[in-house]
Amino acid sequence: MQLLVVDDDPQILSLLRRGLSLEGYSVDLAEDGAKALAMLRDKAYDLVVLDVMLPGVDGVEICRRLRAGSEVPVLMLTARASVQDRVVGLDSGADDYLVKPFSLDELLARVRALLRRHQPSAHTLLQFGDLKLDPATREVWRGDEQVQLTAKEFELLELFIRHPRQVLSRETIYDRVWGYDFGGESNIIEVYIRYLRTKLEPPGKSKLIQTVRGVGYALRER
Repeated sequence: MQLLVVDDDPQILSLLRRGLSLEGYSVDLAEDGAKALAMLRDKAYDLVVLDVMLPGVDGVEICRRLRAGSEVPVLMLTARASVQDRVVGLDSGADDYLVKPFSLDELLARVRALLRRHQPSAHTLLQFGDLKLDPATREVWRGDEQVQLTAKEFELLELFIRHPRQVLSRETIYDRVWGYDFGGESNIIEVYIRYLRTKLEPPGKSKLIQTVRGVGYALRER
């Protein structure tokens, strides 16, 4: 699981990086809102731990922008304990709220709970528009037509459909689908994107996989 922790307190960043890493998570850090937004644009995360009070763009605004195109779970951190402050955080799209100072064990428990809540069960059908994907049977349909995919094509499409409308960078796709770097000159991603487009976007069907020039690809309809 890939997590992003956003906080302007170096001690909290160090504590959470160590604690989450020991639990087996891969952790990226951001100390301000601008850096967090840039990282969220360039990489797909499974969960975001987000402080409310940040220099520049605050956590509430980050959460609002994130919710415009992503359902990634957000655990919001704040030193403000009032009910109204919690309401503002939750209304911005946060999934859970933890007041500082907090216990690391409690934060880890909430992270696990959020990840469980957002993890589709084995028999959950994933859907985007008329595209459907069954993780259990590894079957794919576009409308009423079943689409036959190879194992790697399926993994690539599953990554896209679990992060709808979110731009996935080449680095993220390499990491999540192939697990290692082919090198800067490799065109393996372009090859598999072309395979998927050929199978998923026959004449008469809308385009689903969009190229974001200079960044990566996104599953979204025009």
